[in-house]
Amino acid sequence: MHIVLFEPEIPPNTGNIARLCAATCTELHLIEPLGFSLEDKYMKRAGLDYWPHARVSVWPNFAAYCAGAGATKRLVATSSRGGQAVHQFAFSREDALVFGPETRGLPPEVIAQTAHRVRIPIWGQVRSLNLSTAAGIVLYQALAMTGLLDSVDTSAQESSPPTP
Repeated sequence: MHIVLFEPEIPPNTGNIARLCAATCTELHLIEPLGFSLEDKYMKRAGLDYWPHARVSVWPNFAAYCAGAGATKRLVATSSRGGQAVHQFAFSREDALVFGPETRGLPPEVIAQTAHRVRIPIWGQVRSLNLSTAAGIVLYQALAMTGLLDSVDTSAQESSPPTP
C-alpha cells in the first residue's frame, strides 16, 4: 500500500503526509508539477526530523507513475464529491491511495482511470477536510481493514519514547 499525491500544492501538507508515511513505513509518491520545491523550509519543518525516514518518489506525470510503481497497484481515488464511504470500502494491501491537489481535487481524467473511489463522510458545514488529515484517516482505515495494523509490532514504540 502507498500514498500518491497528484500535483500537491501546499508544502506543510506534503510534509505532514511524509511524516505520516515515515510513521507507517508507507511509500509516498509525488506527481509533478509540485506547487513547491522539495527543499522548501515549510515542507521540511512539517516533516521535522522524520523526513529522511520517508520513502519518497517523484514522478514527472501520472502516466509515468502508472507505468512504474503504480503498475502493480489498484488505484483508489479519493474525492469529496463521491465514491463509497471510506469505512465501507474493501481495501486491499496492494492499493495506491490517490489524493488530489488541495484547491481542486483529482481531475476527472485521473478519477476515470479507476472504478475505485472513496470519500470521507462529512456531515458538518464544510466542503472537505485538510489534505493531510484526509490522508491519515484513509491510510489508517485501509491499514486496519487489511489487517496490516494487526501485523505491526509496536510494543517497542509504546514502551519507550521515539529516538531523535
